[in-house]
Amino acid sequence: MIIRYNAQTLTRLERLFDEAGYILRYEKGTFNSGYCILEDRKVVVVNRFLSQEGRINTLLDILPLLDIPFDQLTLDSQKLLSQSLKAAQTPLANQTGDLED
Repeated sequence: MIIRYNAQTLTRLERLFDEAGYILRYEKGTFNSGYCILEDRKVVVVNRFLSQEGRINTLLDILPLLDIPFDQLTLDSQKLLSQSLKAAQTPLANQTGDLED
């Protein structure tokens, strides 16, 4: 999957989390992985000191770990989620596609 590391991609990912009912927060803290997931409260905390590229990569890493109700998402978010999950299951050498249309 080819990812464009820009503000629009980050906004689309943030919107996906919002539509899925998760609260996404950027906070300072000591995160070994760059993020923390509080599943019972549906809160995802991401290290605020990450760059835009780091935030995008972190959010993409988190998506497969969450139980996201696919039918509650908008068409754009469904497409983004499908591409992200497919890319997470595909080895890096074989990834093709694009998050931006």
